[in-house]
Amino acid sequence: MAHAASSAAASPAAAASFGRRNGGGSGRGGSKGRAGWCRASSLEPPKRSSPISLQFPPRIGPLFWPWEKVKIGSLTVSPMGFGTWAWGNQLLWGYQEEMDRELQEIFNLAVRNGVNLFDTADSYGTGRLNGQSERLLGKFIREFPGSKAERDSIVIATKFAAYPWRLTSGQFVKACKSSLERLEIEQIGIGQLHWSTANYAPLQELALWDGLVAMYEKGLVRAVGVSNYGANQLVKIYGYLKSRGVPLCSAQVQFSLLSMGKDQLELKAVCDSLGIRLISYSPLGLGMLSGKYTASKLPPGPRALLFRQILPGLDPLLSSLRRVADRRRKTVSQVAINWCICKGTVPIPGVKTVRQAEENLGALGWRLTPDEILELESAADDSPRQMIQNIFQTR
Repeated sequence: MAHAASSAAASPAAAASFGRRNGGGSGRGGSKGRAGWCRASSLEPPKRSSPISLQFPPRIGPLFWPWEKVKIGSLTVSPMGFGTWAWGNQLLWGYQEEMDRELQEIFNLAVRNGVNLFDTADSYGTGRLNGQSERLLGKFIREFPGSKAERDSIVIATKFAAYPWRLTSGQFVKACKSSLERLEIEQIGIGQLHWSTANYAPLQELALWDGLVAMYEKGLVRAVGVSNYGANQLVKIYGYLKSRGVPLCSAQVQFSLLSMGKDQLELKAVCDSLGIRLISYSPLGLGMLSGKYTASKLPPGPRALLFRQILPGLDPLLSSLRRVADRRRKTVSQVAINWCICKGTVPIPGVKTVRQAEENLGALGWRLTPDEILELESAADDSPRQMIQNIFQTR
């Protein structure tokens, strides 16, 4: 499977028409200048008047120029990917199997608009649905109605859980082969260690690192990465993999305007110095930065408990996001995701409805100005509550 990103160009006439429909603006985010019609794309998510056809998913863009694609190791990906944690998760995200048709619409819509990075994990899916996210992604790739070039451009980044019974490199390789079977592909784009065991089982850690080396050497993955690693542990695994001739291409961590504390910024600095791409998960803080919830309007399920603790302290940040969104004729979610892109990370917002996918795509094709970035970050500093960090996050 090839992994170069694909973004088929629209005709000049169609492109110009699209730019006019979406209005003007100025600066890097406006519609003037040589990249005008592209940067003005999807100022607002399109309305859905009828279900999207699986055979002919629409193109909203092109949403970014070829030179805006991002390198993750030897792979070339879109500036934003999509996360698939919700695809199979009933407990937190309310997944039901009747949602699969809409999830396939989401996948088709994303690929046809140039998004080619999809993040998953072998642990995604609750109960009997464990691994469902990988199975669905494999099915959607096989049934994608587009060109072979578009299918070949898709990069699957999956994470392998550091379960306590995975004590040898061979068991980690076996886990990788199981993911390949569920995905029904020949090679995974990025094989990632889901979390470090350094905090509670340091002796297991080296076996997991050797597992990454083995799956890379066997050609089961194109590249390797880690997730939930802090700066100190990231430097250690980077050095170990380098000594084994294996480049570490990515580090996935919770990173957003709600998660931009000292540890995240230190990790970002280390990634930049070592040539590791930071993939930012939860760029919307599980939905708290979507602008859709308030202290009196909470999401269903377990998220409500967390939102009740944090949302009341987010007024400065949410107000700033709304001001920027209004000026840019964007949504709050699009501004929050675009901030992650402007910081040099690849955000992977989660999606479970076509409407969410359309809105997320509107984060592409434009950039916040330095003044807007400073305004948002100052508001984030003024907000008394930050996102709770992953319990597996290491130093």
